[in-house]
Amino acid sequence: MINCSNKNASDEARKLLQFLNDTAGNKIITGQHTQTNPMEEIAYIKSITGCEPLLRGFELLGYSPNINYEDADEACLTEVEENKGTMKTALEWAKSNGASQIKCILTFSFHWFSPLGGRDKSFYAKNTDFDPERILVDGSPENKAFYNDMDSIAKVLEEFRLEKIPVLWRPFHESYGKWFWWGSKGPEVACRLYRMMYDYYVNEKHLDNLLWVWNCDVASAYPGDDCVDVNSIDVYLEEKKATDYRAEYERLTEACGKNKVVALAEVGYNPDVELLSRTKIPWAYFMTWSKEFSMDGIRNTKEDLCKMYSSDYSLKL
Repeated sequence: MINCSNKNASDEARKLLQFLNDTAGNKIITGQHTQTNPMEEIAYIKSITGCEPLLRGFELLGYSPNINYEDADEACLTEVEENKGTMKTALEWAKSNGASQIKCILTFSFHWFSPLGGRDKSFYAKNTDFDPERILVDGSPENKAFYNDMDSIAKVLEEFRLEKIPVLWRPFHESYGKWFWWGSKGPEVACRLYRMMYDYYVNEKHLDNLLWVWNCDVASAYPGDDCVDVNSIDVYLEEKKATDYRAEYERLTEACGKNKVVALAEVGYNPDVELLSRTKIPWAYFMTWSKEFSMDGIRNTKEDLCKMYSSDYSLKL
């Protein structure tokens, strides 16, 4: 029996974590990110394979409270507009497919527009002077804005708690890089922000339906087993190759230990399912990124998709 980091985790969250743990090394859960209401990636996969992923990733970028519409380019505005209403879509999908009975799985990403200032896609550090280290100063404008944004997002997550739907929650992702504002002062600062959010959402907001997914392979920045349920990594290979992502697994577990479920939270190229079925590298799930990563017919060809979704080693919806 594997325990959730949150001792008050809902029964559904506990069952999901146990399911992930039991799956790892025996099967792999198929996953696909989508951030628009049409969910065109899912329709594409189904049209080719006849199957849908068991895990579906959704995005909260359009729910950021501080979006500077006046100083945003067309690409940014389009991305925000396409993301509107997707949490309702996620909730309806989860309810209709039995997420509370672990018949399907939700995971949420959050490209968080900086809580203060910024322009365009201000989740990128280059587009904001927002200093994440200032959040650590109690009562600072940055600290207050951080908690204000967390309150807003908590209201969205609360809807899933009320419906007894567990969610794989992955905040502050890719903090090993400096491209997002939360990683701009290094992963150790992002780790402290993660722990602040964990404390607030678990002990103040009682969002007991969340399973907490850490997304960094830097040992000095690991938040600790007491606030992590799943350790994960994002991998975008420079060129395509058949892989079980063994090297990434070894690097992640060396940094974060082997006490937790591990996952490929984002990939550009799907793992090779035949190789995985032989090596049993214990990834619980993978999630292909959206748009061209799943639909360009090059990164993951139609043949690749059919091989993955027809395999006895993969779990589908």
